[in-house]
Amino acid sequence: MPVVRHERLVAFAAAVYEAAGASPEHAAIVARHQVGANLAGHDSHGVRLLPNYVAAIERGHLDPAARPAVISETGATLFVSGNWGFGQVVSEWTMERCIAMARETRVAAAVVREQGHVGRLADYPMMAARDGLIGIMLCDSGQAPKQVAPFGGREARLGTNPISIAFPSDLEAPLVIDMATSAVALGKLDLARARRHRIPLGWILDRDGRPTTDPDDFYAGGVMLPLGGGEGHKGYGLSVAVEILAALLPGLGFGVDPLGRHNDGAFMLVVDPSAFRPLDDFKAEVAAFARYLKATPPAEGFIEVLYPGEPEYRTQQQRRQNGIPIDDAIWSELQATGSRYGVPLPDATR
Repeated sequence: MPVVRHERLVAFAAAVYEAAGASPEHAAIVARHQVGANLAGHDSHGVRLLPNYVAAIERGHLDPAARPAVISETGATLFVSGNWGFGQVVSEWTMERCIAMARETRVAAAVVREQGHVGRLADYPMMAARDGLIGIMLCDSGQAPKQVAPFGGREARLGTNPISIAFPSDLEAPLVIDMATSAVALGKLDLARARRHRIPLGWILDRDGRPTTDPDDFYAGGVMLPLGGGEGHKGYGLSVAVEILAALLPGLGFGVDPLGRHNDGAFMLVVDPSAFRPLDDFKAEVAAFARYLKATPPAEGFIEVLYPGEPEYRTQQQRRQNGIPIDDAIWSELQATGSRYGVPLPDATR
């Protein structure tokens, strides 16, 4: 398995996107987000998606040169069209404007439509948290093919519909929640399949509606399940809320259009804590709360209690120092895509 320095991986990905028609600015943004997901240990949202993005460009489903545009705006709300550009570019652009608006109005909300896959959702709420604000983002895939059955069902009617919330604090690692409302993110099934790993019961059903631990069963007509296992009505309810806020509110519709583009609808909310109490006091208490949680005696099978965002931060520090491991199958796909555009793979160790 190749191991690559993150700087080299960013340079490689940016070069491929530039060769595929992106501006240097946009190529660098997408590469930074994808490699950032790898650094955090979310390889499902990392450079493994580069061939998919390039394929979308080649099909005309993703415009690498597109820039977002404002459809409508008020003092505290923003409605954005991504014009079918990179989701990372559009979402970062929109969150920057929400942050600026929240500085003036104490709260700002935005919805986005017509953008590509946004990548790791936590990246955008964390932008707000770094600026001393609370950031929230929900995301849906519009009328793209679905993967998740409603609770009690056996046919896909929902996407993985993730939610992310980030809080400013005095902690070294950011306190951020980032989760799919399905039992697992789709990319993790892709990785399990590529690595020939079994998966836990409760992630998927096979085509006959039976629980299975074989990820291939999902790709053979199976379906993913909502978060919560036997209490999956909770994940199902969250997923419905995401669909309404991130798809229906910006007008993406619901259901599946077999010929439609991948269209990540999004809902963003930014709140200034200083509207309610001094920011320094709030940040200090968030940190104290996290330390209170960490002081919990660990249960059997656990070494310690971690707060949300801490595992990713630790992985990031380790991979920054030691490099990012890339599965052999993904490495081969990167090589094939890079070679089509005259971009050689970065140096790696095994």
